Amino acid sequence: MSRNENAMADASKPPLEILLCAPRGFCAGVDRAIQIVELALQRFGAPVYVRHEIVHNRYVVDGLREKGAVFVEELDEIPDDGQPVVFSAHGVPKSVPEDARAREMFFLDATCPLVSKVHKEAQIHFKRSREIVLIGHAGHPEVIGTMGQLPPGSVSLIETVADAETFQPRDPEQLAYITQTTLSVDDTAAIVKVLTARFPAITAPHKEDICYATTNRQEAVKRIAASVDAMIVVGAPNSSNSQRLREVAEREGCPVSVLIQRAAEIDWTALGNLRRVGVTAGASAPEVLVEEVIDAFAARYAVTVEVVQTAEETIAFNLPRELRPAAA
Repeated sequence: MSRNENAMADASKPPLEILLCAPRGFCAGVDRAIQIVELALQRFGAPVYVRHEIVHNRYVVDGLREKGAVFVEELDEIPDDGQPVVFSAHGVPKSVPEDARAREMFFLDATCPLVSKVHKEAQIHFKRSREIVLIGHAGHPEVIGTMGQLPPGSVSLIETVADAETFQPRDPEQLAYITQTTLSVDDTAAIVKVLTARFPAITAPHKEDICYATTNRQEAVKRIAASVDAMIVVGAPNSSNSQRLREVAEREGCPVSVLIQRAAEIDWTALGNLRRVGVTAGASAPEVLVEEVIDAFAARYAVTVEVVQTAEETIAFNLPRELRPAAA
């Protein structure tokens, strides 16, 4: 029986319309990173060591741990047993693979190719003697990884419009900016506007650094935010792109916007009287958790679900050579 049929059958429950954002959930970079760990486990057996969370989602991390992945903070926690080491999707400082090579470790780099693109941009700007501004959030693994591609002091971090208004470059004529891939599109545009007004010669990325998945998920939220009573974002609190989805919904006029990891975290009292709810998921959240949230609403309401699609995503990234099927 479909959810629409269930809604008709159970007249005792109050009606609720769920607008389900599309795209939502896993992006190509996250899917690739998880595949790398799973295929490494299949091919080389457990343990497979993973430096930091492969992606920012506890459900995913716990699932891989159950299969034999061992998550560590740094390489010095890993014994010299010849087993694979995987670097997370967020990217790592240049020193990490250098250390792995020095120890003759077998490592697999699960850095999202779109993050690697930003790393390459930074290196090109550095070779051309440009001072580099990175728009991003301090302490985020992606920011640490990007700043770690170059010698200390080569990259200045700007987090806010206020930072952009007070930033003083060494030479305004030799300046470039790059960005974290998971930022708010609107926040970043405001920062870039200030930088370009103050420093007209600043070099912009050849192609937008904020990734397609971040942009698409934010656009889908914008489409429905003002027309729902609440927005549920499925994602981890340390997931930058998930936090941005929650913020976008608030800014677009949604009365209640919450970020949850699992359906059990829903605060039903805080949601109040509902007639229409939006649901989306950050790029690290699997679809099974979205279904869990919908089922939780269906237990309390006569639910109908409408998918609101704003873009189609067909991008896929190649796996590392070491994990590709052997040529026939």
